[in-house]
Amino acid sequence: MITAAQLRAARALLGLDQRGLAEASKLSLPTIQRMEASDGVVRGTVDSLMKLIGAIEAAGVLLINDGDSSLEGGRGVRLREPHVTKRTRVSARNRSQLARRMGVASRRLE
Repeated sequence: MITAAQLRAARALLGLDQRGLAEASKLSLPTIQRMEASDGVVRGTVDSLMKLIGAIEAAGVLLINDGDSSLEGGRGVRLREPHVTKRTRVSARNRSQLARRMGVASRRLE
């Protein structure tokens, strides 16, 4: 599960606007807008949520759920070490944007 607050925080960490996240996750802009406007846990189809979470994690953000290890407890987001372990297709514009934010070569995000 991902909350709207986690989604906004993850997008901010990556330096992406809603359109950029929509492109990276292969979802529509209205879908991203609706998810971010949710109260609490983001609602959507399983497919849409998997695409969203997959794109966020592939870009290097870890989602911290209730009960997961964190210093203060509670939900949150954390930047992963600057390497990508999961490969995903990202547009050339977003790939270079993500690479700059993460400090890695853009070809690693292809």
